[in-house]
Amino acid sequence: MFTGLIEEIGILRGVSSGGEMMVLTIGASLIMSDLKIGDSVAVNGVCLTATSISEHSFTVDVMPQTYRNSNLRELRSGSRMNLERAMAAGGRFGGHIVQGHVDGTGEIRSVKRDQNAVVFEITPDKGSLFKYIIPKGSITLDGISLTVVSTSSSAFTVSIIPHTLGETVLNHKRPGDSINIECDVLGKYVDHLLHYRGAGSEEEESSSRISRDFLAANGFV
Repeated sequence: MFTGLIEEIGILRGVSSGGEMMVLTIGASLIMSDLKIGDSVAVNGVCLTATSISEHSFTVDVMPQTYRNSNLRELRSGSRMNLERAMAAGGRFGGHIVQGHVDGTGEIRSVKRDQNAVVFEITPDKGSLFKYIIPKGSITLDGISLTVVSTSSSAFTVSIIPHTLGETVLNHKRPGDSINIECDVLGKYVDHLLHYRGAGSEEEESSSRISRDFLAANGFV
């Protein structure tokens, strides 16, 4: 599990690919202090496993499922990427629950300054994601824990403070660029419980107190 607080910007030192698989060699410094083979690292918000480690870099494998559903397939040697190690059990929970399981990508439609902030407008590649994207709700973009400002029928906005902009790859993003999107896991679980129709679901529903009316009465929907 991650928190969406980026630790450093890594640089892609090398990439080998074949079909829809990749092996990335990522240059880093801060996270190398205690990184071990088998550890999880969020790379632009995608949970990947360190498979080898040297003094100033580590490698990760990107499987076809990840290749097809994230913007990692667009990386080239020299590309910058957000890096975050998995949250330590005794660490501070400064962002929100981030799994590193990307739901899809989006295209940056516009980047506009609003006094001391920069507002990004983003169009998801899947319209179905909008049921999880709500104003003042949490969302993860390229691994960054952010708050949704507003939504429309085709896009949503987030507002970025100078510190976040300067310490993440958002500082290098422009209109037309792609960005990884992970929606809030709590919303996805609620949606699944409300619509689950799997084996034994009728028996489970009859004995469960969770229903749409119950959630509405308690302020969840």
